[in-house]
Amino acid sequence: MAEIVQRKSILAIVTTDRERVAAGTGAAVFYARDENEAQQTAFLLSRILDAMVHDLENGVLILVRH
Repeated sequence: MAEIVQRKSILAIVTTDRERVAAGTGAAVFYARDENEAQQTAFLLSRILDAMVHDLENGVLILVRH
């Protein structure tokens, strides 16, 4: 039986700035009111999706499955 290999993929994006995320990214986008809410949302999503959070340090957090 062939082994199925899943590549790295962005599962979700959390941001406080709607202008930072382009439409049609293919990932779920969550908008937070402030940095604290963004961090909390990303943390919870990482546990739910079994993903790693990466802070792009521009108000955008991405959740990636490695």
